[in-house]
Amino acid sequence: MAIRNAVMSELAEVGYGRLSIEAVARRAGVGKTAIYRRWSNKLEMVLEIITDVAGRKVPVPDTGSFASDLDLLMMIVSRALQHRVASQIIPDLMAEAARNPQIAETLQRVLRIHQQSVGEKLVGQAVARGELPEGTDPDVAVDLILGPLYWRLAVSRQPIDDDYLEKLAAAVLGSLKGGSAT
Repeated sequence: MAIRNAVMSELAEVGYGRLSIEAVARRAGVGKTAIYRRWSNKLEMVLEIITDVAGRKVPVPDTGSFASDLDLLMMIVSRALQHRVASQIIPDLMAEAARNPQIAETLQRVLRIHQQSVGEKLVGQAVARGELPEGTDPDVAVDLILGPLYWRLAVSRQPIDDDYLEKLAAAVLGSLKGGSAT
């Protein structure tokens, strides 16, 4: 746990390019050999830890209504993306992924698996309750939900308030109910 926290803190402070095993060991209060016993290099260490962190499940709400589930999910995701560490690490890793195919493949795999799970559960619940049309595409729904949040917070780095989340949720809900995501 100390090593994982040290890696995340170092990534947030200096980015992947300047991250070193020595700095992680120093921050974690362990010797470099403790790190090298588990990982043979920086890339392996970062990929395993990022896979673990990115693969953590966002709780998929089941409030009894799709609109409420959507509001809650958007609030959870927006807060996660605004977290001090995440807001520094995500843009850096995305930039690094453009240069490093292993990082790109790992991020795509772990995030897509998680997004598919969220989409299938969220959309499945809503379709079963008759709130969304049969055949609503869970992947498109997740892209509509998460894409604007990611763009706003990680790319353009604009703040999000409750009013924005309400407007975004209404737009997503309208799009999905209209059947344009089937």
